[in-house]
Amino acid sequence: MIEAESDTATERYRRRPETLVTDRGDGPAVVFAHGTLMDRTMFDPQLSALSDEYRTVAYDLRARTDQYVGPYDLYDLADVAAALADALDIDSFVLCGMSMGGFMALRFAERYPDRLEGAVLIDAMAEPYTEAEREQYGQLATQAREEGAFTESAIEVARSQLFGETTLAENPELADHWVERWHTYPTEAFYHEMHSWLDEPDFTPKLSSIDVPMLSIHGEEDVSIEPERTESMLDELPDSHQELIPEAGHTSNMENPEAVNDALRTFLDEVY
Repeated sequence: MIEAESDTATERYRRRPETLVTDRGDGPAVVFAHGTLMDRTMFDPQLSALSDEYRTVAYDLRARTDQYVGPYDLYDLADVAAALADALDIDSFVLCGMSMGGFMALRFAERYPDRLEGAVLIDAMAEPYTEAEREQYGQLATQAREEGAFTESAIEVARSQLFGETTLAENPELADHWVERWHTYPTEAFYHEMHSWLDEPDFTPKLSSIDVPMLSIHGEEDVSIEPERTESMLDELPDSHQELIPEAGHTSNMENPEAVNDALRTFLDEVY
């Protein structure tokens, strides 16, 4: 990201309009970065649970702001996260990212290790997507962009990828809530959001140099990124461990928030 863009991001977050940032509590800082098709409200269960002891900040990434036009990549998103911290006068923090937010958190840990007390990766991985996945997701993004709307088939793919079997059977209202939000998004925003990470190369070779405590939280029912796809990442990271979350899919922090919050509290107690 060029310096002028970073300066703009800093000023944007310094103004802290309600459409960009939710900032609750006092104490050591925890910053939450959402995944594709999500926004900062996906972390409401974590902010409610943790803001009694920590300063909890959830923010909207570029696709959910007026800066949604791309192209941009995960390092650009890492630079914006640094600008956000600067704007909120946060020197160091734990960065917690879900899916795309987790992909970004790995790049942030590589580029800004001195800013981090630790990082939490929720339903994220370091290995690249397969050729078949790139083709499938790329077609979805291109079709939505060209038609200016999400088709029902695209919605069903996203619904099945983002929510686990238990949630779809026992708490379909959670998925319904997000489907309604998806219909309000500019499809151009979704296109650039998807391509910020879809074609990224394997990040695994860079992991051994990242000396930041890391926690991987992963839904046992995640079919978008199966838990076993995190094994190479955990093997290479110098200081990491994983908590598997039962009855949860790719959005495990919303699907089983109690288990995720317990894992987060334990990790935060360790790093702070």
